[in-house]
Amino acid sequence: MSDGDKMDIDVENVPQQSTETQSKQEKKKKFEIKKWTAVAFWSWDIAVDNCAICRNHIMEPCIECQPMAISDTDTECVAAWGTCGHAFHLHCISKWIKTREACPLDNQRWQLAKCGK
Repeated sequence: MSDGDKMDIDVENVPQQSTETQSKQEKKKKFEIKKWTAVAFWSWDIAVDNCAICRNHIMEPCIECQPMAISDTDTECVAAWGTCGHAFHLHCISKWIKTREACPLDNQRWQLAKCGK
């Protein structure tokens, strides 16, 4: 690899070189980082991103809460996680449980593990 292909690095433990070699390397810097901005994404650690009952994203309001979400910003549509690991909107799974006490996705007996945003 030629000297032109190597990248300049700032490391304290690099062996000392002659002043002539150091001045040549300082002139050959290919780029300098002036600003760095990090971007991160997050999501819930759940097996399903969408509510299997209403088909809306679990972080969006359910079909029952959508008309009220525009006018009533204080009320939140919360998610409910079962012990099976599946998540649904609380309103959706509450209606489902009235007709059948099983998870809509895996048919296991529904047991609420946690509820919240």
